[in-house]
Amino acid sequence: MKSSVVLFLILTVCFSCSISKDSLETKNLPAQELVDKVYPLLDSENSRWFYFASACRPFGMVNLSPDTQLGGAWGSGYRYLTDTIKGFSHIHAWQMSGVSVMPIQYDKNPVKHFEDYYSSFDHDHEIAEVGYHKVILERYDIKAELSSTARVGFHRYTFNNHENNSGLIFKLNGLLGPCKLKHGSLELIDNYTIKGVTVNAPTRRRPKDLSVYFIAKLDQPIQDIITSADGNKILLFEKGIEALKMKVALSYTSHKNAMLNLEVECPDWDFETVVSQSKQEWNDLLGRIKISDTDSIKTRRFYTDLWHGLQGRRTISDINGAYPDNTGDEFRIGQIPLDPNNTPQFRHFNSDSFWGAQWTLNTLWGLVYPEIYSEFVHSLIQYYRDGGNVPRGPSGGNFTYVMTGASSTPFIVSAFQKGIDVGNSTEVYEALKKNHISGGIMSKAGYEHRSKLGGGLDHYIEKGYVPYPIPEGKFGFHQDGASLTLEYAYQDWTLAQMAKALDIQTDYDYFIERSKNYTNVFDAAVGWMRPKDIEGNWKDPYDPYQYENGFNESNGAQSTWFVGHDIDGLADLMGGKDNAANILNTQFKVAAKTNFTSGESHERGENPELARVPINYGNQPSIQTAFIFNYLDRPDLTQYWTSEINEKTFGGLSPKTGYNGDEDQGLMGSLAVIMKLGIFQMNGGTDKDATYDLSSPLFNKVTITLGNGNKLKFEKSGSGTYIDKVLFNNEAITDFKISHRALLSGGTLKFHMKNSKE
Repeated sequence: MKSSVVLFLILTVCFSCSISKDSLETKNLPAQELVDKVYPLLDSENSRWFYFASACRPFGMVNLSPDTQLGGAWGSGYRYLTDTIKGFSHIHAWQMSGVSVMPIQYDKNPVKHFEDYYSSFDHDHEIAEVGYHKVILERYDIKAELSSTARVGFHRYTFNNHENNSGLIFKLNGLLGPCKLKHGSLELIDNYTIKGVTVNAPTRRRPKDLSVYFIAKLDQPIQDIITSADGNKILLFEKGIEALKMKVALSYTSHKNAMLNLEVECPDWDFETVVSQSKQEWNDLLGRIKISDTDSIKTRRFYTDLWHGLQGRRTISDINGAYPDNTGDEFRIGQIPLDPNNTPQFRHFNSDSFWGAQWTLNTLWGLVYPEIYSEFVHSLIQYYRDGGNVPRGPSGGNFTYVMTGASSTPFIVSAFQKGIDVGNSTEVYEALKKNHISGGIMSKAGYEHRSKLGGGLDHYIEKGYVPYPIPEGKFGFHQDGASLTLEYAYQDWTLAQMAKALDIQTDYDYFIERSKNYTNVFDAAVGWMRPKDIEGNWKDPYDPYQYENGFNESNGAQSTWFVGHDIDGLADLMGGKDNAANILNTQFKVAAKTNFTSGESHERGENPELARVPINYGNQPSIQTAFIFNYLDRPDLTQYWTSEINEKTFGGLSPKTGYNGDEDQGLMGSLAVIMKLGIFQMNGGTDKDATYDLSSPLFNKVTITLGNGNKLKFEKSGSGTYIDKVLFNNEAITDFKISHRALLSGGTLKFHMKNSKE
């Protein structure tokens, strides 16, 4: 990149900021700042590797935080109830980890610390904030403070024991979260600078190696480097140093690009400025939704939910647009197209599945953050250009085939229908269509890398349903035929909507016909969706409350309602709207006894007995169900049950609970946000009008700054759970629905509430 471009990026990314040098322990942003309302410790007792965040930027490559548990994708990372810190690592991403560091102090022999360097800490002396984390390492009496830019982790350590020697451990090899690190190396560039690399070995989900390059700069000279038998390193410093600052820049492409990321994003040593800039960046995004409410707990929980809706998925491209492409037979370094200013047109992302995004991210990002939505769509299409498929969950520049179906289809179609920039719509449509035909991504079940049989797509095309079990055998996770049939039918419907918009009538007719396949797994004799085998025989015996009994991460009672594109047709199968409403209402009454989840963690949710709940708002397959009553002529029940869910499932602030331990990179956080606003999109906003369903808002006054600059206000008057009437710009809404196009024009939605449904 030309030096002028580097200078331009430095000026724009790392603007100067005047701030007091007082300690962050005593000088925080004013109380009215929205970042101060976020509670990062929410659900941290149930945290998993990519969940917890503190010192990170929105979708940052770096997510720097303490690790108290190291092994596995689940039960790892920062876990609130574990009182031992085992390092500060920079990457907490979907099937990726790396660059774990730990400051130490020692008397004479640092070598023993390779085997024993962990330290206890106390939450009473901890500060976890947006953009900043502080802990005291009790074993060494070291104060550790963390912050970051998008691609650079910034550390500040204060050594209170001046009699001992100080060191810094780099864990470059061994198990770290979901990955085994290997081939780690580190070398001195000069007395203040090191470069290193560590390789993420393949996992069951990510099938190829991934190299993590890093450059670290320190403000104290390195006296020596010692190496353990397994290749980990300790940097040694002069005895008696009182403080140490370190900046660690990452890249998945090269040391050169890691250095560029460092020079552009974090050229100076002002720790407070980096923290301030991080908080301001978050404030700008959180501030697009302004809540006016006197209930501080509800407000804090809302902004915590919104914060989660804007992170988890991580940037993998460098500041100059270089990115790792692992989609082909050989690794290559790709390049994001540049705009006329030589700036990358979008970021490239690492991401868990978009399974459930139709009821979460589609709505929140589509209404409030269209530029973020656009970047993710362009990133997904870049994977298609590189590797021939639109992924449903890429990791390390590669396909993981996480979960099932073509979950990116409704995500991208919704953006298209809302007028968000998706690029060349013809190319996008052809890319999505490829996933829906034989051999496409629908053919693969979870993590099915080497075959195309586990998704049962050919059976779905030929017979109109996916059999359970798949007769060819077990090839991947989640080969649950009834769920696959329901998912494919919905996704086919969304693709048909794009075909219609592009006037591709033959494709529209074909996919709209396939979208009716959900009817083939409904058994009128029992009144539920029900798996059937390759011969067409219903599963017998059949228990609609048995977990994963032909249904992915759900049971038959929950997944029966997975027909967001045709509730009227589903109601007809169930004997009419009244009967369907009664069945669903009974399910909610039972689910209310366990706060509409199967437990307080994902692990408990998979317990065969606890998972027998008829509605589960702790996982994606049935999170649309409360709004189904709007389609069954019972909007009062939508209003009642959404209010109950807002309070019992998505209320409160505690490390013990929050999202049932299953906040899949913004999905459940986004769901909580839109439900509290009182809006939802049953078909994921994939139809021409991208219609929103309305329910009881939680707050009295909300102001949203839309992507086009218009203001959209939600105002609630009166008391009670039920809506008496809704006005939009003083015109009555009679069917509890409003189009995306109408909301984009700005104005005021007024909800007049009452205590009784009558």
